[in-house]
Amino acid sequence: MNSTKYLFLLFFSSYSLSMIIDNLDDVKADWTAISDQVMGGISEVNFNLIDDGKEKFYRLKGEVSTKNNGGFIQSRVNININSDDYEGLRIKVKGNNNEYYVHLRVPRMMPWNYYYTKFYASEEWSVIELPLKSFKFSRNQNISLKSSNINSIGLVAYGRNFSAELDIGNIELY
Repeated sequence: MNSTKYLFLLFFSSYSLSMIIDNLDDVKADWTAISDQVMGGISEVNFNLIDDGKEKFYRLKGEVSTKNNGGFIQSRVNININSDDYEGLRIKVKGNNNEYYVHLRVPRMMPWNYYYTKFYASEEWSVIELPLKSFKFSRNQNISLKSSNINSIGLVAYGRNFSAELDIGNIELY
């Protein structure tokens, strides 16, 4: 097999097992924005669809405050996955040079529990791959995560006082 055919097969085999959650075009998710105000905090959240003429994206923006035992804003989407074939989450993001988190939840999980990993969002668009094996359980227990169990994905600004601005251009499982 010549190298061109091999690269073609390699490229499509690595992307053929993906599930688009939202590409802001033909697949759009039903996002919900929440903040720590649900538990008495004072963080403020905005989540909007933006079309700047070149491309469309979502913007999670707000002031994260740790006052009143708070400290988060998030945008969350509920999903239904019927397969354990996915190895991770791929997101296209840009931001304001801050660290952000992804929270994954599974059925019958208490509201304060989640699987999480963090990522850095620079001022330039980048595609970040987050393997499921890199997610940790919030209660320091070693509980494995299977893609078929995930029922929500949250993009989160968390844990410290700062102005958050995270743009989301695409999100999918791979």
